[in-house]
Amino acid sequence: MWTHPRAIGLLIGYGLDRVFADPKRWHPVAGFGTTALHVERVLYRDSKAVGVVHALTLIGSVAVVGIASSRATARLGAPAETVLVAAAVWAALGGTSLSRVGGQMADHLDNEDLVGGRALLPSLCGRDPEFLDSDGLARAALESIAENTSDAAVGVLVWGACAGVPGILAYRASNTLDAMVGYRSEKYLRFGWAAARIDDVMNLVPARVTGLATVLAAPLVHGSPVEAAKMWRRDASKHPSPNAGVAEASAAGALGLRLGGRTQYRHGIENRPTLGDGASPTARDLRRAVMLSTRVQELSVTASAILAVAIGQARIRRRRRA
Repeated sequence: MWTHPRAIGLLIGYGLDRVFADPKRWHPVAGFGTTALHVERVLYRDSKAVGVVHALTLIGSVAVVGIASSRATARLGAPAETVLVAAAVWAALGGTSLSRVGGQMADHLDNEDLVGGRALLPSLCGRDPEFLDSDGLARAALESIAENTSDAAVGVLVWGACAGVPGILAYRASNTLDAMVGYRSEKYLRFGWAAARIDDVMNLVPARVTGLATVLAAPLVHGSPVEAAKMWRRDASKHPSPNAGVAEASAAGALGLRLGGRTQYRHGIENRPTLGDGASPTARDLRRAVMLSTRVQELSVTASAILAVAIGQARIRRRRRA
């Protein structure tokens, strides 16, 4: 049973996230965010060089914690390794909470509760909800669900399969820092540059795994895998992010929607290119996007567990040859 603790840990951690979602209090990711905020207050300068120190210090620190804990549990045996991986996956995953918040937003929009929808939006993304109508809230929520399916779920699973607990912790730290300082605002344009670039690199593979899983999952939400692949190929490169564009364009194609356009953040307005050929999202489309996100996560955890087994088998063969 314990031949592949990393693969088993990935599956258990994913199951824990499905059952318990994110803890309401003492969330490790929130704790890291609080620590990062204190470090930022001490280090902040309008400088790329200082931003590099800031990002590498925080991401490197959690990676070291991951390496040390992995080495300690390796001495205790495979069951302990499995428990550690499962705990790290559960702590880092945000897929179930993402789906639940998406469903809550759809409920607000169905009930024409714009006040509730606007109050909920900051838990999904950093856009300014004050002037958004029902369609604007639906689009913002749907784009956030598409992007964060990769960021908060698939990326954790892929890095867990490839690099174990150190990979999970470093990836989640990078993703959290990008959400905190990786903006193109006047304050963070230089200081947040390193955090944004590191996150871009760490998400290159997970975003494309998300795109592939979206293509495969499209029929499960009465969507088109052909359109998902077509929009990924045609529109992903239009997006300012090399990774968010993949997740959003493939989701737009799978759901038959048009995403992008004028996007208002608290730091200013960005005119995003349009992705997809369909109509603008509605609350009904938002529910389909939540279902699509869930199916993509299910495919990704299966693929990640298989990858972890393959990596484990390769390591066993190397040891036998040594």
